Amino acid sequence: MNRTVIKTDKAAPAIGPYSQAILTDTMLYCSGQIPLNAQGVMVEGDVTAQTIQVFENITALLAAAGSSYEKVVKVTVFLADMNDFAAMNAVYGQHFAVNPPARSTVQVARLPRDAKVEIEITALR
Repeated sequence: MNRTVIKTDKAAPAIGPYSQAILTDTMLYCSGQIPLNAQGVMVEGDVTAQTIQVFENITALLAAAGSSYEKVVKVTVFLADMNDFAAMNAVYGQHFAVNPPARSTVQVARLPRDAKVEIEITALR
């Protein structure tokens, strides 16, 4: 099985010893995306603004891997505060309006750089 590191300057750079995404013969595994822009600067603002940036990163990774939102099969959403669920979900729904993927959403004690949201995806190649 082939394993290819996906790296794009159109998404947040990795801030540790991990790849932005890994592409195999059949699947794309994206690392959790927090609201860092492509220059590595944290997007300030509420969870809506931060979720928009997270999806900009995911869009760039999907494109770099030759995949798309229609091929996403699983999403995990991490929220610093579950009270932000509705706002996050409003942005989320814009990307998965038809035949949405499976999803888990959990509240966590803390996210990297004190982000309000982190999202990871798994997609078909």
